[in-house]
Amino acid sequence: MFHNINMNKFAERVRELRMEKGLSRKELAEKLGTLQRNISYWELGQRECGFDMLIKISDVLDVSVDYLLGKTDY
Repeated sequence: MFHNINMNKFAERVRELRMEKGLSRKELAEKLGTLQRNISYWELGQRECGFDMLIKISDVLDVSVDYLLGKTDY
């Protein structure tokens, strides 16, 4: 779905935002309707998420998709 450079930024930002919001991987997974291991894969840059999940992540973490993908810094 996105390139490796953005994948690393995505992984960093998901982890940072989850921690800023005080959510465990399990809690974030529950909010997103996915498995905890998927959160781990994304945060470690081992797997990509689909477009629909990307939108859900941006909604739950209250940031833009562009921010998650490293296209903007806000």
